[in-house]
Amino acid sequence: MSGADDFRRLHHGRLPGDPLVLPGPWDAASARVFAEAGFPALATPSAGVAASLGYADGQTPADEMFAAVARIVRAVDVPVSADVEDGYGLAPKELVERLLETGAVGCNLEDSVGGVLKDPREHAEWLARVRAEAGGLLFVNARVDVFEYGDDAGDPERAVERAIERAALYVAAGADCVYPIGAPTRLLPLLRSGIQGPVNVGGRVDGEGPSPAGLGELGATRVTFGPGLQRRAAAALREISAGLA
Repeated sequence: MSGADDFRRLHHGRLPGDPLVLPGPWDAASARVFAEAGFPALATPSAGVAASLGYADGQTPADEMFAAVARIVRAVDVPVSADVEDGYGLAPKELVERLLETGAVGCNLEDSVGGVLKDPREHAEWLARVRAEAGGLLFVNARVDVFEYGDDAGDPERAVERAIERAALYVAAGADCVYPIGAPTRLLPLLRSGIQGPVNVGGRVDGEGPSPAGLGELGATRVTFGPGLQRRAAAALREISAGLA
C-alpha cells in the first residue's frame, strides 16, 4: 500500500461537517508545527512556498519549488501533497518523476497559465498522461480556475456550469479530487451536486466565512488554505518585530 493510497483513503467516507483539513506548510519548520498539532496530512501552497523563498506567487523556479517540497516532506511523517502550479511546462513523465523524488504523495495542478484558462479537453488529456505515468502513486487534485479567470469569472452562476463541465473531464481523466478555487460559498452546494468525487474548497484563517466544518456541511470533502497561514504568520512576525524596536 503506497502513501498515496493512504492519502486517498483520507478523502473517502467522510461525513458532512467533517472534511479533511489540510494546513499548508511553507517550510520544514511550519510543517513540523502542523504535524505536531495532529493533522493527518499536509498540502503545500505554491504562493506560501514562493514567499518563503523570496519570490512572488507564480515566479518560483521549478528546481527551487521541488527542493522546498522535498525539505517539507523530509521534516514530517505524515503524507504531503505538493502544489506545483501548472506543472512548470514539464512533460508528464518528468513531472511525475520529480514529484516522486520529493516524496510527495499528491499534487495540485492548475488549469490556467498566467491567468489564462487552458483548453479543458487538452488539459484533461494532459492530466490523463500525468495519471498514467504516476499509476496510483500520486493523488491528483485538479484545480478549476473558471471563478478566477475567463469570460465567466464575473458571472458566478455561469461559472458553476463551466466548473462542473471541466470537473467532469478531469475526473474522467483520472483526477482524484477537483478544486474549484474562488467559488462563492453560496454556490458550493450546486458544485457538490454536479461534481463526482471529492471536492477541495479553500478555507479562511481570518475568522471570516464558514469554518472548515461549515464548509464540509456545504459540500467540501477537504479544506485547504492556500497561502493564508503563511501570510498570517508573516503578519504576526511583523507585529512582533515592531515591538522589538
